[in-house]
Amino acid sequence: MQSTIPCLVFNSGGEEAIKFYVSVVPNSRIVDLIHGQAGGPVTEGQLLHARFELDGQPYDAFDGGPSFKFSEAFSLRMTCDTQKEIDDLWARLTADGGEPGPCGWLKDRWGMSWQIIPAALGEMLSNPAGGNSKAATEAMLKMGKLDIAELRRAYESAA
Repeated sequence: MQSTIPCLVFNSGGEEAIKFYVSVVPNSRIVDLIHGQAGGPVTEGQLLHARFELDGQPYDAFDGGPSFKFSEAFSLRMTCDTQKEIDDLWARLTADGGEPGPCGWLKDRWGMSWQIIPAALGEMLSNPAGGNSKAATEAMLKMGKLDIAELRRAYESAA
């Protein structure tokens, strides 16, 4: 059986990033880490190959060198039930050189884009019969880190 597994190619520091990601995302683990050996295709000690899981989703990774850079075209999305979860993830992922972005997006210190999204957001944006989806969307577009209470206030406002 064939499978599709995303492969993350880090400039460098892939092993450190993977260990960090596994510590941040529940239900995650490192399956395998293989380091470069002297005379091999990558510098000795660099990450030649890794297999890891984030919330049960498998990923591969390796250190590819300076020609590899992440972009917003690929992101990891974390759906959170509470504001505390959003706040904690946001703080951990933007620490040590990460960058906050708009509408719940951020970049971690390795340049990987993340979306930190409240679980309730999908309902608010896609169910205009239950509330003011337009106001919730407008509120979201003005935010960096998403604020569930503020989004809920906008959603529950008159249309």
